Amino acid sequence: MDREYARPLDVPALARTALMSPSHFSRRFRAVYGETPYGYLLTRRIERAKALLRRGDLSVTDVCMEVGFTSLGSFSSRFTELVGESPSAYRARRHGDAAVPACFAKLLTRPSRNREARPTAAR
Repeated sequence: MDREYARPLDVPALARTALMSPSHFSRRFRAVYGETPYGYLLTRRIERAKALLRRGDLSVTDVCMEVGFTSLGSFSSRFTELVGESPSAYRARRHGDAAVPACFAKLLTRPSRNREARPTAAR
């Protein structure tokens, strides 16, 4: 899913690969990753969208399609839900070029449904 985030989610195919039933695969996936396969895929898509929007050379619509969404409305609403601002506002905001190791940047900027569980930069 991490590499193929732009493709449609096929839980039955993933379950077959893992030699599980689709429902058992979904339950085990949630137990391990803390979210459903669909939620995990959405998080990956939004992470990639954030990177493309920061780059600034693609329109919001182009980013939407690039990361696998088929509807600009659903992309915008999911992005806003997970990031806290619209894709257009995120793209327009200056993101700074601080030299932060990629692993920390990814941890700190990962979209999360649970804002309290998110690590903060300064404590």
